[in-house]
Amino acid sequence: MAKPVLLVVDDDAEVLRAVERDLRRRYSERYRVLRADSGATALEALRGLKLRNNSAALLLVDQRMPQMTGVEFIAQAVEIFPDAKRVLLTAYADTDAAIRAINDARIHHYLLKPWDPPEEHLYPVLDDLLGDWMASYRPPFEGIRVLGTRWSPDCYAIRDFLARNQAPYQWIDVETADKAAEVRRLVDAAGADVSSLPMVLSTIL
Repeated sequence: MAKPVLLVVDDDAEVLRAVERDLRRRYSERYRVLRADSGATALEALRGLKLRNNSAALLLVDQRMPQMTGVEFIAQAVEIFPDAKRVLLTAYADTDAAIRAINDARIHHYLLKPWDPPEEHLYPVLDDLLGDWMASYRPPFEGIRVLGTRWSPDCYAIRDFLARNQAPYQWIDVETADKAAEVRRLVDAAGADVSSLPMVLSTIL
């Protein structure tokens, strides 16, 4: 089973390495730590995780980045992983923006840089957020997923093929109301649209 992901996003290479180091030191046994040097790269990584049915537990994002601020990134990331905990890294001068972002961008917490020592200024906050996330976490299905409509001949053929070959799969009916949002996120992550259905996705660890 793939570990849930902690994603760090910062355009400053030195800060990015420092955050990644501190997260690995504390959380590597339970989580996989990934890093990205821009909002665009991070969004691409999140879409890949969504298609592979991996989970993102935490987004730790710098506010001041070129092309896309931390708040702008989170506004898009929450559409992919709405349950991930969201933390903004800020300098002292950006605290007003960070406080506003807690309401406007649904950010759970902000942290001031530098955060040394992490035992006092980083880990207690993240421990609480990850504990809260883990309390409602349900491991995702690992295997083949079929997205489509119940009455589609193509969907029937795919499901029949998998069943005859005794291949476990998860069927996601796009016409089921409670699945609509998840289907939209998966289709968007694949860069496709609903007209492309049926769609077959497999978990790649």
